[in-house]
Amino acid sequence: MATVIPTTGFKEYIGRETDSTDWLVIDQARISAFADCTLDHQFIHVDPVAAKKSPFGSTIAHGFLTLSLLSHFAEQLQVAVEGVKMGVNYGLDKVRFINPVKVDQRIRARAKISDIQQKKPGQFQIKLDVTVEIDGEDKPAMIAEWLFMQFV
Repeated sequence: MATVIPTTGFKEYIGRETDSTDWLVIDQARISAFADCTLDHQFIHVDPVAAKKSPFGSTIAHGFLTLSLLSHFAEQLQVAVEGVKMGVNYGLDKVRFINPVKVDQRIRARAKISDIQQKKPGQFQIKLDVTVEIDGEDKPAMIAEWLFMQFV
């Protein structure tokens, strides 16, 4: 369900949590394509035979792949100021890669609104505490403080 934040009384939304997104499978094709885009072909990401001998027992996704998928998950997290016309990624205050995502595992995101500020009339900065979970794992793949700006 979407979290629609009114332009007045918006501070009351701090602390609200979103529903979790749908699960997304992180397969070898996605990991290898990301390696090609970033030129990061470390064996732990792209060589299943060598990675099988690692402590992880298989290839793992790049941490930055997990981070980049926040863009994919954003639409499902659905946090928007009422009447938003445009939103832009404003950056991150903190990112931690807690647990590796092994090939063929499923991940999803959930978020909590940790701050909302009106920077100027019609311009709102929202900070989300995002957790990317791994199906069947106790520890998340990643946590991040994500900032974005919305314009009404």
